[in-house]
Amino acid sequence: MAPASRAPKSGGAALELLVHGVGGATPQDMLGDPRTVRITGDTTAAMHRRADDADAEDHPERYAERPVPEAYVWSNLTSGNGARALWLLLLPFMVANLAHWMRPPAKGHPRLVRLYGTLVRLVALTLTVLLTAAACEVALDLTAWQCAGSAVCAEDRSWLGFLSAERGGWWSQPGRRLALAAVVPAALVGLLWYLSNRTWSAYEAQRPPTGYDEDTPQEPVADDPTVETAAETAAEVRPALGRPGFWYGRRLVARLRAAHTAAGFLTVAAAITGAAARHDREATNALLDVLARSLQSAYIVLGAVVLWVVCRRGRSEKRLDLRLERALVSWLPAGSLILLALAVLHAGWSRPDWRSVGTLPGDATFGVLTLAQGALVVALGAVAVLLHRPGQDARTALHGLGGPAVAMLACALAGVMSGGVAQRVADWLDGPGTPGMGAGSAIAPPVLLSWQASVIPVLLLLLLAPAVVLALRTARAARGLGPVVEADYRTEDPDPVRTGRIAAARATASLTDAAPTLVGTVSAATLLLGAGSVAGAWASGNVPGRAFDGAHPAIASVAATAQSLGSWMIGFGFLLFVTWGRRAYKDASARRTIGILWDVGTFWPRAAHPFAPPCYAERAVPDLTWRMSSWTRHTGGRLVISGHSQGSVLAAAAVWQLPPATRRRVALLTYGSPLERLYGRWFPAYFGPGSLRALYGTLHCWSNLHRPTDPIGGPVRVPAVGDKPAVDRAPLLDPVVYGRTPAHPLPEPILGHSDYQADPAFAAERSVLLDRLPPTLPRPRASEADADSEADRPTDQGSSGRSSG
Repeated sequence: MAPASRAPKSGGAALELLVHGVGGATPQDMLGDPRTVRITGDTTAAMHRRADDADAEDHPERYAERPVPEAYVWSNLTSGNGARALWLLLLPFMVANLAHWMRPPAKGHPRLVRLYGTLVRLVALTLTVLLTAAACEVALDLTAWQCAGSAVCAEDRSWLGFLSAERGGWWSQPGRRLALAAVVPAALVGLLWYLSNRTWSAYEAQRPPTGYDEDTPQEPVADDPTVETAAETAAEVRPALGRPGFWYGRRLVARLRAAHTAAGFLTVAAAITGAAARHDREATNALLDVLARSLQSAYIVLGAVVLWVVCRRGRSEKRLDLRLERALVSWLPAGSLILLALAVLHAGWSRPDWRSVGTLPGDATFGVLTLAQGALVVALGAVAVLLHRPGQDARTALHGLGGPAVAMLACALAGVMSGGVAQRVADWLDGPGTPGMGAGSAIAPPVLLSWQASVIPVLLLLLLAPAVVLALRTARAARGLGPVVEADYRTEDPDPVRTGRIAAARATASLTDAAPTLVGTVSAATLLLGAGSVAGAWASGNVPGRAFDGAHPAIASVAATAQSLGSWMIGFGFLLFVTWGRRAYKDASARRTIGILWDVGTFWPRAAHPFAPPCYAERAVPDLTWRMSSWTRHTGGRLVISGHSQGSVLAAAAVWQLPPATRRRVALLTYGSPLERLYGRWFPAYFGPGSLRALYGTLHCWSNLHRPTDPIGGPVRVPAVGDKPAVDRAPLLDPVVYGRTPAHPLPEPILGHSDYQADPAFAAERSVLLDRLPPTLPRPRASEADADSEADRPTDQGSSGRSSG
């Protein structure tokens, strides 16, 4: 970043807190100095200063003429070593978590708000069951039941020899093969529990600053997590993002983690016991049949407990909830694990006459899960329609249906990932045969998975039409923007090539605003095609390539082609997804391409799915809030927090957490900000027009810079309030000059979303904000400062380095 601006005309000492955006930045680049020091924080996230400014608090007289620049570097919270690419396997969980926060703003509908949250949590629970069921399908059905039970399949794979039914070994009985194979899905569930618990300790265990309530005892708290209220009082109404417990959801995450872990173990246990119980009923083994029925009854009881835990309560945001229901958190997963152990013992009991024939009942399981997900999404859409009242912000994505649409995408992603793994493993085990196609095929994956894979080519064809429309619309818009570009630059000698490039950049940047239409189209098509795949699988009982035998040759050929293409696409897409994700974490340019989507997903707390990637904001927001509070209290000075891209969202969230008295001494400078363009449209209950206007009302000043060529940032659309001007400044020209000038002898690049600091307007606006802030308060006496330091010291920060306060 450019060096800090020159001195304000008045006001005394000031801190300029810089927060970078997507893609990360080094403290050297942010501070414009190769010599920087870490003043507080750790290797994951920390505050940095120039070496010359390290002791700024001890020498305030040196900074009467300029602010103290300080950089908050948080990029390691979302990127780092290549192993974090494995988090992309949790993408469906992250997307489901997003749906929770996309709820339309509600006023006076607490029951609908609770119902919305409950439905999203149930959708998230089905994703955990679906992932575990897919692991069971691969390990139990395709490998242990079908391949190990077939001489044709097992003889070509030496690693399956000890399980082969033809060899008659101790492990050759189907129940024992299933018991051994259950280690794979059970280990997967255990790994998810471990990652969720570990990332909580590393990312989300930072307590927000205390003392908010003490500073404003008269401040009411709205019943609904929005800023809107009918109360006409002088006191400030606390918005959702300003609540003490918003960035500390330990209790709910622990409850959901226990419930989802138990659900995963129960899914594995039910898959094992189901196969054994079916044999015991047919073999008229009374003792084993009674044991199987007892186990299945226990699964139902504990499953009901899991549903009760998921549905009973949501987040507690109005206070910092430090309680932890240790009995529930410990005994629910432990109880399910005990039942899994009993299921393994039951299935491993000797049954010499048992043979593995056909497939395990995977079609019924995947069919019920698909129907349940579809019904939950439809119900979620109905609740969203009731919450999105007529007359609300017209810019809200999909008229309030963004949450249900994204929940549908989460289910589709989970289906693609689970189906992709099952299809690829079946194809690998089947050798030259085509899975499910009969002759020459020893392995048959669930019919429903083949139908779901077959609709992928159809979905891509359906998406081709809106893609062509968007391309034509963008080209037409670029042609129409040519005169506008030339008028903006007031050029007397226009260059058609230069004009065309600038116009094309502006038109391409506007594609971001078409995202709701594309998401809605994909979600609706996915819902309809998913329902059609279930109907086709259950009606025909066969894969698409066989279901249309005897039909017109053209129809049969299309069905067979769709099945073949879909099978390869779903497997190849999964591998491509993992490879692309790993590259994104090792390549900075690739990370910037998808960084905004990932950073949006992991910005929000884990309120719906505990196995989602960790929320970096539960570390970053308390960091920033602590820093701003300590500076203003210890020095009495002014502060401008400057955020780019996702950094502007973190800055706004941190400012919301400040006590009102401190907030009025803070200026906010945002640039390339997605606060309204992305967050305001997709998360209207938290960043809607009312929320942003209320935030501006409690700040001393706020300015927002944006460019028409920026595909991510844009205006925040907050109008003037009283004697304070509108937040948005006039759009910055990009490039800064049209052609060659004495000051710019070479052509200037089109910067888009990057390098806002290169525009002279940036430093000028920063200086204006500092001049608007009230003068520095008298510095407290040493004894008072020491007492305040003790009171403000965080208890569980886990930071290294020396304090800057």
